Amino acid sequence: MTTSTADDRTLPGPLGPVPGRVLALALVSTAATGAGLLLPAALGRTLDLLLADAPATRWVLYCAGLVALLALLDACQTVLGGTVDARSTAWLRRRLTRHVLAVGPRAADRFGPGDLVARLVGNAAQAGTAPTARAALFAALAGPLGAIVALALIDPWLAAVFLAGAPVLVLLLRALSRDTTECVAWYQRVQGRIAASLAEAVGGWRTVAAAGAAPRETARILRPLPELSRAGHRMWQVQGRAAGQAVAVAPLLQLAVVAVAGVLLTRDRVTVGEVLAASRYAVLATGVGLLVGHLAGLARARAATGRLGEVLAEPAPAYGRSGLPPGPGRLELRGVVARRGTRTVLDGVDLVVPGGSTVAVVGRSGAGKSLLAAVAGRLTDPHAGEVRLDGVPLRDLSHDELRRSVGYAFERPALLGTTVEDTLALGLASPSPDRVREAAVTARADAFVRRLPEGYDTTVADAPCSGGEAQRLGLARAFAHGGRLLILDDALSSLDTVTEAHITAALLAGGSPTTRLLVAHRAVTAARADMVAWLDGGRVRAMGPHEALWGEAEYRAVFGVQGAPGASADGGHAGAEASTDGGHAGAGAAEGGGHASAQASEKGEDASAKASENGMHAGARTPQDATHTGAGQSENHGHRGVGEPKDGTHTGAGQSEDHGHGGVGEPEGGVGGGAREAGGLPRSQGASVGFEESGEGTVR
Repeated sequence: MTTSTADDRTLPGPLGPVPGRVLALALVSTAATGAGLLLPAALGRTLDLLLADAPATRWVLYCAGLVALLALLDACQTVLGGTVDARSTAWLRRRLTRHVLAVGPRAADRFGPGDLVARLVGNAAQAGTAPTARAALFAALAGPLGAIVALALIDPWLAAVFLAGAPVLVLLLRALSRDTTECVAWYQRVQGRIAASLAEAVGGWRTVAAAGAAPRETARILRPLPELSRAGHRMWQVQGRAAGQAVAVAPLLQLAVVAVAGVLLTRDRVTVGEVLAASRYAVLATGVGLLVGHLAGLARARAATGRLGEVLAEPAPAYGRSGLPPGPGRLELRGVVARRGTRTVLDGVDLVVPGGSTVAVVGRSGAGKSLLAAVAGRLTDPHAGEVRLDGVPLRDLSHDELRRSVGYAFERPALLGTTVEDTLALGLASPSPDRVREAAVTARADAFVRRLPEGYDTTVADAPCSGGEAQRLGLARAFAHGGRLLILDDALSSLDTVTEAHITAALLAGGSPTTRLLVAHRAVTAARADMVAWLDGGRVRAMGPHEALWGEAEYRAVFGVQGAPGASADGGHAGAEASTDGGHAGAGAAEGGGHASAQASEKGEDASAKASENGMHAGARTPQDATHTGAGQSENHGHRGVGEPKDGTHTGAGQSEDHGHGGVGEPEGGVGGGAREAGGLPRSQGASVGFEESGEGTVR
């Protein structure tokens, strides 16, 4: 059984969040019980007067008044009970929601999103009935106790007969309370598992649909149904058995009381009216049916309260009261240790990000890049070590100071808010439309937002976004937020190459006071950063410019590049990778025999500026600021431009066709040219020919 300690930890005391109304409900319930106890006595007295032909008008009016009072008190009980339930449930849901958001991902990791929703919705509603159940239970207990006292006042023998069988009822109610609590807790646990499985399936519906696994997922979600059925049947069996036993015991006690009253009547120790009253009091004293219902309701409420208490027991981060001194946004991680479950992901990480600089964090999948990003902005706390911003430990900062100073953009941003403008202004104390629009322009989101039916006033539900558009909105929100430290957790991964280049150029523009920490999976993103922190084995293996690290084979392997430093990663960097007719080459060798990785082709031609054999693709280079991509022309075709590929091939900055086009061109089954990043680092432009600085010094 859930202890009262769990209840007190979840609810603010036994009277809940609305103690005044609970006290009023208890008083009204007690008054109704008192009126119910007076009514049999009044009826008995009225009957005696009528049998004696004495005036009974006053007592008849007393009886009518008691009946009217009972009806009024019952209505008040209904209104007060509903109000207390609603307000207690709302209070619990607000508290639970705030706590879950404060705890962060750890709550979802332990309980699962579906189970958390089940606790927040269903269990909170059941737990919210606890104050009402307590108040009603007090009145329900007062009824039988008052009835026993009334029997004793009529004649002590009547109370003695009833009390002789009372222990059986006490044992029955105790067993009912224990068994009902266990059954309800079992039922709620199974409900939570079903809700968790359903949430997983809804979140992964594309994977389910693509795999054609809907029937199998349906079966997985509903697999606990037989157990849920058993728990439900067990719960009703417990209550049914208790009610059946009560039906067997209670009438025997009532008959015993009436029989003794009859004997006392023959001896003139009681009147006919008192026999009537004794029969009614016997019914009230054996009111196990009411007690069974109240105890079952209280058991459900206590079980639900215990499940909420498990969530609230998860510790939330504590914040200090300090502010930040003036500073450039210098970020320090000192001996940081962070775990996922029992696995240590970050093991003694030491990292310094100079103020105003840009550091890219790279590493193989599972190296802990996103976890490091979460620790850096205190979305989660490390298990050991310390994180400082401008010399102040993040734990010492106040909540508002921390969130003002650190901005985030994520791979899959949650678009929260009523309208698009609300989404972009999320977290701003005093959002400015001009600031929001400026951030959207920087994130290359302004154009497509203005094309929406109501522009920035379009509701989020009426503004479906692609993955890249959602990322641009997330970036715009981060840019509007500002602050000393901006953390991008793979927030550029869904952008096309040209958009990424524009956003990165704006992000890294000189003179920006913001320190930037980028989680990067593309070598081109790492190349644009001032420094790269290479995570490996739970620690920072090396830190330095991308160009300096590129010489290590294991570093290149992080980006899927094998071979010599001139090799490229598929789709991201130029390299010696073979392409097929109609495929795309990252400036690697085409099947026709041409090379475009800034190395000579087999026939000795320089593929950086010349067309490869058969005109299949041309090499390219980018300028040092990595914001433009140069590209050679394919043989016999002198047109360049920015276009979009067909047939699933990727376009870096432009493309050529078998018969050149100017402006915007689209390849038709052809192979485009690659490109190389600054410092000799390669970058593929997919199936395209990219930008090239012309002889006149202009960029086209």
